[in-house]
Amino acid sequence: MRSCDVLIVGGGPAGSTAAWKLRHAGADVLVLDRERFPRLKLCAGWITPEVVRDLDMDLRSYPHRLLTFSRLRVHFGRLHVPVPCVQHSIRRFEFDAWLLERSGAPLEQHNVRRIARDGNGFVIDDAFRCRWLIGAGGTRCPVYRTLFRELNPRAAELQIVTLEHEIQYDWQDRDCHLWFFDHGLPGYSWYVPKEQGWLNVGVGGIAERMKRGGHDIRQHWAHLAATLGGRLAPGAHYDPSGYSYYLRGRVDVVRRDNAFITGDAAGLATRDLGEGIGPAIRSALRAAQAIVEGTPYRLEDVTGASVGSIARSMLGRATRAGVFSGRRQTPGGGPVHGLRHRDQ
Repeated sequence: MRSCDVLIVGGGPAGSTAAWKLRHAGADVLVLDRERFPRLKLCAGWITPEVVRDLDMDLRSYPHRLLTFSRLRVHFGRLHVPVPCVQHSIRRFEFDAWLLERSGAPLEQHNVRRIARDGNGFVIDDAFRCRWLIGAGGTRCPVYRTLFRELNPRAAELQIVTLEHEIQYDWQDRDCHLWFFDHGLPGYSWYVPKEQGWLNVGVGGIAERMKRGGHDIRQHWAHLAATLGGRLAPGAHYDPSGYSYYLRGRVDVVRRDNAFITGDAAGLATRDLGEGIGPAIRSALRAAQAIVEGTPYRLEDVTGASVGSIARSMLGRATRAGVFSGRRQTPGGGPVHGLRHRDQ
C-alpha cells in the first residue's frame, strides 16, 4: 500500500494548484485521476486576471496557446455592447496538463471507488493511505460523494447543463462574444477564439428552468449554430458534447476532520457567469494553507462574481491606457499569427 501525507483526488486546476502549494511546503503529495493527462476537458477555457495572479503565472513564458482579449462583446437581444476589459482564453487540454506538471506532484491514473477512514487519515481502495485528503474531482468527485453529499446536498435549482464543442477553425473575429437569455435561454451562449486557430463555442443554462419552460438544450444549440454560421463561423462543423455542474449555493461543510472539498466538488461556480476555474483555484489554495499552517478552511468569499472581475479589469485597462499583460490577437484573424507579449 502506498502512503503519502496528502492525497488529492482529481488532477484539474484545483487538484494541481493544491499539489503545487503543498509540494512547495515540503509535503509528500500524490494525485489520483481517472484520466491520463493531457486529457480532453469540456470547458470554454476562459481565465481571469485574478486566476493569473493566484497562480503566479508569467504569461510571457506560458508555453501553450493563450490569447488576451481587449474586449468582450455582450449581446442582449438586439442590443450589442462592447465591453473593454482584459480577459484570457486557454485550451484546457494544455492548461491542466501544464499546471499538473508544474506542481511536481506524481500522478497515478486511478478511478477512486472506496474511501475508508483509518484513524486520523484515510485508505483509498485498499491501495493508498494518507493523513490528509483533498477532493478535487469535479461534480462527481468520490470524496464529495462519500464524505460530504449528505451534509451538502446539491440544489437542483442551481444545476447548469451545457453543450459545447472546441474545434480547429480559422476564426476571423478577434473578440469573445456572449449572448444572454437569447430565445428564452436561462443562461448564455459563447464564442471564444483561441490562439493558433482553435475555437470554443457553447451554450449553457439552468436545467430546472429549461425543463419548466419546455426548453431543450439542443434547440438552443441549434439556434447558436445558426447564429454563428451567419457571420462568426461560417462553414464550421460541430459535434457538441454535454456536461453538468452546479452554481454556488449553500456549502455548509467543506472540511470533515482531515478531508476537504474544493472547486466543483464543493459547487463553487459563480452565480452570474458560471465561472469555475477561479473559485477552484482559490479554494485549493485555502485547503493547502489549512494543511500547512493550520488555518481555518473557509470558502465564503472564494466565489465572488465574474462581472466583478470584468469590472476590475475595465478599470485597470483604463488606468494602463490599453497596455495588455498577456498575448493579443492580430487584426484580421491572426489564428496562426497570435502575438506573444514579448512581440508586441
